Amino acid sequence: MTADLRSDTVTRPTPAMMEAMHTAPVGDDVFGDDPTVNRLEKLAAEMFGMDEAVFCPSGTMTNQIGISILTEPFQEIICYKGAHIYRYEGGGLAGNSQLSVRLLEGNRGRISPEEIKSNINNIRDPHQPITSLVALENTIVREAGAVYSLQQIKQVSDFSRNLGLKMHLDGARLFNALTVTGNTPLEVGSYFDTISICLSKGLGAPVGSLLLTSAALVSKARRRRKSLGGGMRQAGFLAAAGIYALEKNIGRLREDHRRASILHELIQRKSWVTSVMPAETNIVIFTLDDKISTEEFLSKLEYHGVRAVAFGPQQVRMVTHLDFKDEHLDHTVSVLNKITF
Repeated sequence: MTADLRSDTVTRPTPAMMEAMHTAPVGDDVFGDDPTVNRLEKLAAEMFGMDEAVFCPSGTMTNQIGISILTEPFQEIICYKGAHIYRYEGGGLAGNSQLSVRLLEGNRGRISPEEIKSNINNIRDPHQPITSLVALENTIVREAGAVYSLQQIKQVSDFSRNLGLKMHLDGARLFNALTVTGNTPLEVGSYFDTISICLSKGLGAPVGSLLLTSAALVSKARRRRKSLGGGMRQAGFLAAAGIYALEKNIGRLREDHRRASILHELIQRKSWVTSVMPAETNIVIFTLDDKISTEEFLSKLEYHGVRAVAFGPQQVRMVTHLDFKDEHLDHTVSVLNKITF
């Protein structure tokens, strides 16, 4: 048995999802006539109370489009210093939008109005880029899936918008966050100008993300998608998996969280671990003792059929997901219990 905990992106479509894909009516999405893509976009937009949605191949693309349509070159974006849009999107903020970035410390990545206030540039000073956008991430991948409460989101959004700043949300694992807080997508949607949600992580679709935005910005978003090479043709086969994911796979995320919590409790008792980040959702990140090589540790896991990834100096990350069942959990627990150094 192999328990693959490298990411929640390693999932495979279930037979039921594959059947939905196989039977999906399709057209040409670049012409706007793929009925399944149109249905997916309408479903997602209505869930969040937003006007429009744009189906794209990846969350990186939806983030980059959302940010670019809310900003102008030479402006500045405010975000957490470990944000995915800054750390893991290939320099896209600079390359695609020509933005400067103001990085904040945050509380486990959750930035506050107080931090934002002291990092807004003087618009009358030509030496400084104009601060134009605040971007949040929920959940926060660098902080083991830390979650913003709805109240925290409201405070940041109200403060920022009162100053004329736009709001973007990298919601790659937003449904994991909502599973924890108990809020609905509709409650979140009103606080952002653009939202990126991913279908191919915990929700189990093979490909795809959605950018949610306003009617005023959707044409600009589609034009930007085209310039990035994101126009797809008979994309309804993929969109059908996204519809299935949104309709069938959100409720089961609590199972991923339960299994991650069990791993968290076990790992923090191990002598070869110096610290474990709080595990609110489906991500467990822990730090190994300095005497242990991360490569050696991962190699031992792999030998026994457990896959994980290095996530920083002496850090290891494990992510539970749809294809990580109780039998995989039992196997992982057994392996972790017999590893010694």
